Amino acid sequence: MDRRSFLLGTGTLALSQLLFGCGGNNQRQLKVELLKGSIPGQVVNQFQKGLQQQVELKFAPVEQIQDLFEQLQQNWRQKQLEAANQQKPSPFFQRIQNLFESIQGLFEWIKNGRRKPKATDADLVTLGDYWLKAAIEQNLIESFEKEEVNQLKQWSALDEKWKKLVTRNDKGDLDIQGKVWGAPYRWGSTMIVYNRDKFQELGWTPRDWSDLWRHGLQQRISLLNQPREVVGLVLKKLGKSYNTENLDQVPDLEKELQILNQQVKFYSSNNYLEPLIMGDTWLAVGWSSDILPVLGRYPQLAAVIPQSGTAIWADLWVRPKGITWVGSEGIIRGTLSKQWIDFCWQPSIAKQISVLTKSNSPISTNITASDIQEPLWNLLHSDVYDGLRLGKVLDKSEFLLPLLPSVIKQYESLFAKIKV
Repeated sequence: MDRRSFLLGTGTLALSQLLFGCGGNNQRQLKVELLKGSIPGQVVNQFQKGLQQQVELKFAPVEQIQDLFEQLQQNWRQKQLEAANQQKPSPFFQRIQNLFESIQGLFEWIKNGRRKPKATDADLVTLGDYWLKAAIEQNLIESFEKEEVNQLKQWSALDEKWKKLVTRNDKGDLDIQGKVWGAPYRWGSTMIVYNRDKFQELGWTPRDWSDLWRHGLQQRISLLNQPREVVGLVLKKLGKSYNTENLDQVPDLEKELQILNQQVKFYSSNNYLEPLIMGDTWLAVGWSSDILPVLGRYPQLAAVIPQSGTAIWADLWVRPKGITWVGSEGIIRGTLSKQWIDFCWQPSIAKQISVLTKSNSPISTNITASDIQEPLWNLLHSDVYDGLRLGKVLDKSEFLLPLLPSVIKQYESLFAKIKV
């Protein structure tokens, strides 16, 4: 499991049952492709009940964000092909194209264990903030016009950091004069998860990144197999930013990485919880989307957000390229899309999304102790966290922002070097 593949809780099971069970061909439609497990089925049901007119909702869950991104790429290629032909392919050509894509998908499944994603005709799609720059640069998504943003009733309720995250220029870089490219609906963080029993033997519990270097943890921890995450946490320990651009000018960075590497039993972004549960490792660094859903089932595990700050991520609603909200049908689908985004931002709905998907919300939600399991209280509650105000910890946290290819190469080279 990893940041791109979320655990599906029981609260989301109804969603897959809802997808294609309604409607005739002439009904008004809203098509949404979303990350599996990121929206509870009951939230979709509530949205449908609140609509003034009968609407066919097609909410299709997709296993990984990478698949959603590749669907956007397929969608744009298909639009370009249709534009080049200036007409839809003939039925014969379409059958040949479908056969070719099926063969491609089979080879993809043989090679990578998953099929090649098909193009999407959805009105809205889930995309992670880390993928936003690439989607803009590759012309895969449409921005929201200023007038459309103003029509989003809850936009003003968003903290400025969320508005800043999705306001970018046409190169995908942060730009307060840019356009709005997405609508964040939930977020999470990189955190530390550890085995309580093992740390009881040590007589202390981890609270910050610096604890990963402490005596007694040699060959006892696992880290994400991600250069930005691993180099980033060391930068954070040294008082620097996750988004530092010149690594050569950070004193002791490589030395600290080498020492940390001696503590590491393995690097994995997919299979780090199982060894921790079994006791093969004592501590793991991972994503909240993987960690929070299992805390209630395994009481020997506890999680902590490092007090010096961490990396944070967000799931966004984006609009695929070529989906126009003009004409009678387009206006209806555009209106429904904006209603859905606003609905996700209503405090009571944002609270349900947060509690049921075990994530945080960009909207203030007033989560109380009775709403969530005790192990999650400090991690989802917006007030107090381990004696500190959670907000102050998160103020020190950062999104992994786009970096120049040459800088990314620095991270990758340094990470590869210390793992040898």
